[in-house]
Amino acid sequence: MHLLGHLIRFIVSALMLLVVSWIVPGFTVGGFWSAFFLALVIAIAAWIIEGIFGKRITPFGRGIVGFITSAVIIWLAQFIVSGVSTSFIGALLAPSSSGSSTCSFR
Repeated sequence: MHLLGHLIRFIVSALMLLVVSWIVPGFTVGGFWSAFFLALVIAIAAWIIEGIFGKRITPFGRGIVGFITSAVIIWLAQFIVSGVSTSFIGALLAPSSSGSSTCSFR
């Protein structure tokens, strides 16, 4: 995929994260750039986890392990990206409301 395609995916993911933060209690994103960098951190973390453990543990694996991995990635990302705050329950609800697609960058 070309650079423009990746950029569009990150913009769409950032917009989706903003919508999810509006819907899910306990999950807040401060603005578009916080959401954009959150999408970037989520994509990098998912790529690293997939490289270490394989596809069965990433959100691509579809299942409880992928769901929990998505929740942990979102919870840990709040410590890296400013403007993002989530409780553990918010981190569990965020992937369920977005269908774990916030972590699926391929």
